[in-house]
Amino acid sequence: MGLELTVPAIVSLAAVDAINPCALAVLTFMLIAFLTHNPQEKKKALFAGLAFTSAVYMLYLFYAVVLIGLLHTSTEMFGNIEGFVYGFFSLFAIALGCFNVKDFLWYKPGGFMREMPMSWRPRIKKILSGVASVKGAFLVGLFVTLFLLPCTAGPLVTACVLLMKLGIINALPWLLLYNIIFVSPMLTITFGLYAGLLLVENVSEWRARNIRYLHLIAGIVMVLIGIYLAWEAENVFTFSLAGFKISFLTLGVIEIPVLFTIFYLVNKGKADMQN
Repeated sequence: MGLELTVPAIVSLAAVDAINPCALAVLTFMLIAFLTHNPQEKKKALFAGLAFTSAVYMLYLFYAVVLIGLLHTSTEMFGNIEGFVYGFFSLFAIALGCFNVKDFLWYKPGGFMREMPMSWRPRIKKILSGVASVKGAFLVGLFVTLFLLPCTAGPLVTACVLLMKLGIINALPWLLLYNIIFVSPMLTITFGLYAGLLLVENVSEWRARNIRYLHLIAGIVMVLIGIYLAWEAENVFTFSLAGFKISFLTLGVIEIPVLFTIFYLVNKGKADMQN
């Protein structure tokens, strides 16, 4: 896998993760809660936002290091599974991308691995509403990242698959870059609020107004990265089915129209039931 392909792939995946509606929602909830407790303490709000972002950055980096370690060790121990790993996660990335595009066409909040589940939101809001100090913001950042993972893990897992051959040490600079891009909107919002250039309410409104387009962008990028992974898999791994040679690239191309046919039929069925 050449550097010229790795750079745009990693940066694109990090950007998709960065604009994830789930992560942006959690930060804005936390800042609203903090400013409610400390309405005149803009400097404390700045440090609270930085503490929260630092906690997310560190724990997210820890997840990535552990995952790359597991993937790298597995492929070293079982060398012939590398192509299968690429292929499996290519189908995963394509499916996740298709679900994101589906959210643009037929939006429903709380989609699994795309947004925070609706059932979790009251609990998360309750936790965030108790944030009244910088230390509390850091601790809540660590805790909430556990809840963030299911709705932000898709791009991170895909990036780790792309980097798994490098091992932990060689992949670490890429992971640092990935995470800097991932938290950049959090930093922008935090500094924007401190400088008076943004209001928390405006950030929340912008997110709500553009959430479908965020899903569309994320979906397109994930599908393209998935196709690239499938192409990588095809170079090292194919399998036979009923006498025919099948590649993951073929399965990925088939997967897209199959999923959208299912999405359309499900949506049409729901619309007919409502009528």
